[in-house]
Amino acid sequence: MLKSKIQSLERISSSSSVVFKILKSRNIATTTGSSSSNGVPKEKVDCVVIGAGVVGLAVARELTLKGREVLVLESASTFGTGISSRNSEVIHAGIYYPPNSLKALLCVRGRELLYKYCSEHNIPHNQIGKLIVATGSSEIPKLHNLMNNGIKNGVGGLVMMEGSDATRMEPELRCLKALLSPVSGIVDTHSLMLSLVGEAENHGTTFSYNTTVIGGHIEGNRLSLQICETKHLENWNGKFPLQPEMILIPKLVVNSAGLSAPVLAKRFDGLRSAVIPPAYYARGCYFTLSNTTICPFKHLIYPLPEDGGIGVHVTLDLNGQVKFGPNVEWIDGIDDVSSFLNKFDYSVCTNRAKLFYPLIRKYYPNLKDGSLDPGYAGIRPKLSGPRQSPVDFVIQGEDIHGITGLVNLFGIESPGLTSSMGIAEHIATRFFRC
Repeated sequence: MLKSKIQSLERISSSSSVVFKILKSRNIATTTGSSSSNGVPKEKVDCVVIGAGVVGLAVARELTLKGREVLVLESASTFGTGISSRNSEVIHAGIYYPPNSLKALLCVRGRELLYKYCSEHNIPHNQIGKLIVATGSSEIPKLHNLMNNGIKNGVGGLVMMEGSDATRMEPELRCLKALLSPVSGIVDTHSLMLSLVGEAENHGTTFSYNTTVIGGHIEGNRLSLQICETKHLENWNGKFPLQPEMILIPKLVVNSAGLSAPVLAKRFDGLRSAVIPPAYYARGCYFTLSNTTICPFKHLIYPLPEDGGIGVHVTLDLNGQVKFGPNVEWIDGIDDVSSFLNKFDYSVCTNRAKLFYPLIRKYYPNLKDGSLDPGYAGIRPKLSGPRQSPVDFVIQGEDIHGITGLVNLFGIESPGLTSSMGIAEHIATRFFRC
C-alpha cells in the first residue's frame, strides 16, 4: 500500500533537522553550509509546497512532472486530513461562479482534467449528474439566471426542466422546475489523493509529514521558511516565541495551507499585511440517511444557493450512501498554533438535525422523522463573511506582493476539489520559472 511509504519525522536529538535528513536520503538538491545567527541550520531547496491537501498534492505533482524538485511540508501525520477529507466529494460543473472569475475558469478546466485523470488512473468516480431545483415560484427566475451563468462559463448540456419531468427522473423529488447538469459527478477523494501522492513520489517529490511551517522572513527578496516538528507545537505552552529547528530557502514556495494559509502568511515577516485578505470560517455539518435499503435518488439534488454556501443538498457517495449537507455555521478563528494543528471543532451535534429536516423536505417531502444520523463536519476557508458577496479564489504572486517565488493560495473553498488540477496547471504555467 502507498500509505506504508509515508514517513513521519524522526525524533530530533540534535540541531540537525530531520527534514534535511529526508532531503539527503531522497537526493533532493540542497545547498548547505550556513546557519542563522542563533545556530539554526539553513538549506536551499528548489520548490516547497506547504500543505498536502488535494490542491497541494496536485500542485506538487504538476511541478514535479515539469522537472522541478519538490518538497511537500505537511503538519499532520499524513495527507488530506483537513478540508480535502471533509467535503461533499462532488465534481462541480462550473455553474455558480461569475464569468471569467478564477472559480469559473479553473472549475471548468479542472473538471475536464479531473475526469480525464480519474479515467486514466482508475480512480473511482461517477458522472451521475445534478438537479438544481426551484421549490417556490420566486426561485424560478434565479434558476434561469443560474442556467445563463453556466452557459457563459462554458458548461455544456444544461437543460431546464419542468417539475413533472424532474419527478419522472427522480420520483421522490418535488419541485416546480429543475436545472439538469449532466456533467456533474462524484469522486472518491481519498483514492484521488493516494494516486496524486504516488505519482508525485514516483517522479521525485519528497513528502515530510509532521512538519509545520511556523513562519518566514525575507532575505534578498526571497522567502525563507521557518519550520519545526509538529510535536513541538503540540507541547508548546505559549510562554515563549516559537523557535524554528530549520530554515529552508526555496526558489519557489506555494502556500497551500488551506484553513491556515492566511494565518501563516501573516507570519511571513516582510509580506505586507495589506495583501493578506481577511479570513472567515464557515463550518458545515453533514447528516447521513438511515433506515433505508433503497437509495431515494440517482442524481445529486441541490437547492438554490444560500448565504455562505450552495445549500443543504443531497450527495451520494460511491457506496450508495446518501448524505445531506452542508449547512452554514459561521465560527470564530482560533489561535495560530491551533490553526496549524487543525484544532477546529468538527463535532456534529445530533440536535442540529432538527434544522435540516425542514430544509430537505422542501424538495424531499417523504423524508421520515428520525432518519438523519450525524455524519461529519467540514470547515470552509472563506474570504467573505455573513451577508457579504462571495469572493473569488486568490492566487497571489510576485506581481501582487512583490516577493520573488512566493505563491499564496487564499480562499480555496468549493469548488477547490474540482479545480485542483486546474489550479496546479495554472501555477505551473504562470510561476514555473521562479
